[in-house]
Amino acid sequence: MKKTAIIPLRKNSKGISGKNKKKMLGRPLFSWVLTEAIFSELDEVYVFTDDQEIIDYIKREYFWTSKVKTLLRNDENASDTASTESAMLEFAELIKNDFDLLCLLQATSPMTKSQDINAVLNEVLVNKKESALTVVNTHRFIWNADGTPSNYDVFKRPRRQDFEGLLIENGAVYVTTKEAFLNSKNRVSGSIGLVKMPEESLVEIDSLSDWEIIEKLLGDRQKKMKVHKRIDYLVLDVDGVFTDGCVYYDANGEMAKKFDMRDGMGLEILRQNNVEVIVMTSENSELVAQRMKKLQIKHTFLGVKDKFSFLTHFLSERNSSFGAVSYVGDDVNDLANICSVGWSFTPADATDIVKANADYVLTHKSGAGAIRETCEILLKYNKRYEGI
Repeated sequence: MKKTAIIPLRKNSKGISGKNKKKMLGRPLFSWVLTEAIFSELDEVYVFTDDQEIIDYIKREYFWTSKVKTLLRNDENASDTASTESAMLEFAELIKNDFDLLCLLQATSPMTKSQDINAVLNEVLVNKKESALTVVNTHRFIWNADGTPSNYDVFKRPRRQDFEGLLIENGAVYVTTKEAFLNSKNRVSGSIGLVKMPEESLVEIDSLSDWEIIEKLLGDRQKKMKVHKRIDYLVLDVDGVFTDGCVYYDANGEMAKKFDMRDGMGLEILRQNNVEVIVMTSENSELVAQRMKKLQIKHTFLGVKDKFSFLTHFLSERNSSFGAVSYVGDDVNDLANICSVGWSFTPADATDIVKANADYVLTHKSGAGAIRETCEILLKYNKRYEGI
């Protein structure tokens, strides 16, 4: 049974300009749900957008999976007045209805996890519903505009623990069979299953204040999911970690970067103690490639913008997890990994937002002993797992 997802994205959005591409914890908003979709039980995931910049980004960043595809959305169905259903119908026609289950995922729900997607799929696949969606169980007391209570008796106000509350649609995940969708032309119809998500997933991103709330909730969630175990991988950024973040030019326009030679010895000792070193940087630099070759770092990945999804992929291929990773980064594009790995470090001169979220702020600055200090800390930390 072919399980196909659509993530509809509009180039222009009201409330927050360029919302879908705006960085949340250092990643484009849409990339949060896209990554979860990749690692779910879905068979293929289409990003359906009128934004060529997003299409180009996805083709560059997600080359490592065949599950992700892009389709250009027409301007009419990407307008402010167009319904999501109109986009879904256009999409279904473009792919010639080549699906058995159609899953609608919303980029504005970055709290969605792959487990949520799988649970909604199972409502249809296992529980034989014709469609299903995600909801939140809220214990709020609801009132009607005419001054009457909607879901409780004012003279018998229930205690929270005795109150079933209400199930509210959170707009994150929808699944429908092809037959139900084509007959109803609606995202849900027929017999409908419900899957509960945490209450924080109810926040909608319509303003900058909403954005700040969700970003804080998302960062806190990633930190709560941290698992401490033996560190098997050390992942390093380059500029602002290996180097001081400066680029040097001579009179002829030759570019140079400054590396601390002591870092190389620290990394070699770490490798001798069975910790793999990985370099992951957003820039494509021949200078960096040459330096990493000199350091014999075989896992060097250049030009990686979405470091979180790439690291997730890297670990998945090795049947490992974020808990076995230590990460050193210095800027906002490192934030998602900083908040998620077992142990995260940042140089003394890193940006304030990274220092506020890292597990450990190093005493040394970038390009001046920060990596060597990290290596020494990890060697001591891993000793507690010797003999286990």
